[in-house]
Amino acid sequence: MMKKLLSILIIALVCSCSLGQKGKDGAPGKPAEILKPTITKEAIKASMEYLASDELEGRATGSQGIEKAAVFIENYFKTNNIQPYFETYRDSFKLDNVDGYNIVGMIEGNDPILKNEFVILGGHYDHIGKGKTVEGDSIANGANDDASGTIAAMEFGAYFSKTKTNKRSILITLYAAEELGLKGSGHLATRLKAKGINAYTMINFEMIGVPRDSTEVMAYMSGYERSNFGETLNRYAGEEVVGFFPGAKKMSLFFRSDNFPFFKELNMPAHAISTFDFTNFDYYHHVDDEADEMDYDHMANFINKMIPALEGMMNAATKEVVLKEEVLKDE
Repeated sequence: MMKKLLSILIIALVCSCSLGQKGKDGAPGKPAEILKPTITKEAIKASMEYLASDELEGRATGSQGIEKAAVFIENYFKTNNIQPYFETYRDSFKLDNVDGYNIVGMIEGNDPILKNEFVILGGHYDHIGKGKTVEGDSIANGANDDASGTIAAMEFGAYFSKTKTNKRSILITLYAAEELGLKGSGHLATRLKAKGINAYTMINFEMIGVPRDSTEVMAYMSGYERSNFGETLNRYAGEEVVGFFPGAKKMSLFFRSDNFPFFKELNMPAHAISTFDFTNFDYYHHVDDEADEMDYDHMANFINKMIPALEGMMNAATKEVVLKEEVLKDE
């Protein structure tokens, strides 16, 4: 087990965010420039094949499987020099007799003033454990839901830890007990509020493992009309990466994912970004939500396109992303 875990971490580290160098004019012997890393599908797949493996038994909160997932994420953070935000990486809580724990890492900002403001990126690393048996398989591996979002947040953490291109500080927050009613993210949001964190924005990555139809915007943002977050990210990205999805409003997705506790407790722009729109994947809460059903080219493309959008938000001189108070008053 430990050899397997170490080999996966080594693959993820080497393939994912390795920094390249080249001569300033391409010639040997010239001063080297550090190139920004590209997040690769090989690294994403390596992480996915562990987090969505049968060995983790569907990552139900309180299970041995989710403990293995937590250790994997902690080791990934350590390997990529992502520091604990609290005393350890674990933000622990109790649900009756069940022990739960969010995993929280930090990349400090490089600006002496803006580093006191935080951008929160996250996803839930738990799933439902067991599902309806199909052809002898009862393990609901939760590849799309939400190992995909978990891995996206992990990859962003590794990227910014290596490049140190973020003026604001970043929290990488991975939640347990989402499937039990947003309990993990609710606990963490309350704790951060009590700590008096200066939080700017929050993005929850929820099911980004499959692509939308080519006629649609790559991803959509829940609660799109509640802030100028989506349009601002697109401006930073230089293209439309995040759009409005009418179905998200009809299904009240803004209130149903881990962004909502942060909006509620910290009164800031907090949204979920997804590429799953209920038409492009048949295995929601199904035992066939497996690693081999994920589109790794799409995942790498999405994550890499999000990087300039995130950098723009993290490095803007002022807080350009704001809530639309007129929308909130109408609710």
